[in-house]
Amino acid sequence: MIAMKTTKIKAIMVSAMLATSALTGSAQLSNAAKMAAANEARNAAVFNVSANPDIPMSVDFADQRISLDRIDMFERMDRELTSLIYGHTSTLLCIKRANRYFAALEAILKQQNVPLDFLYLACTESTMDYAAYSSSHAAGLWQLLAATGRQYGLEVNDEVDERYDPERSTVAACKYLKDAYSKYRDWPTVAASYNAGMGRISSELGKQGQKSSFDLWLNQETSRYVFRILAFKVLMENPKRYGFRLRRAQLYQPVRYNIVEVNGGVASWIDWAKSHGCTYAQLREANPWIRASKLTNSSGRTYRVRVPVSDELYRSKRKFTTYNKNWTID
Repeated sequence: MIAMKTTKIKAIMVSAMLATSALTGSAQLSNAAKMAAANEARNAAVFNVSANPDIPMSVDFADQRISLDRIDMFERMDRELTSLIYGHTSTLLCIKRANRYFAALEAILKQQNVPLDFLYLACTESTMDYAAYSSSHAAGLWQLLAATGRQYGLEVNDEVDERYDPERSTVAACKYLKDAYSKYRDWPTVAASYNAGMGRISSELGKQGQKSSFDLWLNQETSRYVFRILAFKVLMENPKRYGFRLRRAQLYQPVRYNIVEVNGGVASWIDWAKSHGCTYAQLREANPWIRASKLTNSSGRTYRVRVPVSDELYRSKRKFTTYNKNWTID
């Protein structure tokens, strides 16, 4: 079956290339048709779905070299990397979104003394979608539960949910990760605990007499989880190697904001937005922690509200930046 599939795909690619050649020589067809055929051939060449990714013998994660020589370690990594490569839509969107958030999140991880490789944990949790919400009621880039968010200093209620704030939720996630590291002194096991919880991981380490989560028999989700993080790292360090070819202008860009401090109630965020030169939709996009059209704020807390700089919202008026030069072909 594999041989037949590969042959079929190659035949399609050859046909596309021959079609392109024929079109180029035809005076009766439009330039648009010629370009479409040429693009089809190029796209077929970029994504050869019969190929399998090469799995390295080891991966560095949080200053620790993880050997993938053991058969079960190799197969778990192969499953996740293959899944990411051929799950084109979500993987491609994750790379694009990461360009918007990684620089700001990297600064927070450095400040919190958490290894930068945990950026890929956020990719695993949410594919860098700040609005992500799971069936277990976890929210935001880091998919924090409400109780966990509150435990690590976030406000979570009907009007304000800071789990959706990319920066404040990152600080909360870092606090959890550091607490877990003080318990396990092993960053991969810390990562596993982010999925299963420290209670479950500690219990299984004790029951099974092991020191690392890599040696535990766990449910499928947690067993796959750390390898998903490793796969995101390997792929996102050089997406071109795995067929993802992006231009700089296709990446989602960081947006600059003016910060307005609000230390009282807001009767209508809709009116507030208009008075500050943006739409309600733009205000909510810039401040996803806002969860209602008003803010009671009976405690008099000070909120830092982001108002987008107008020119930043138009592709024709801004410069394009790339977090990682390996992400693009230009």
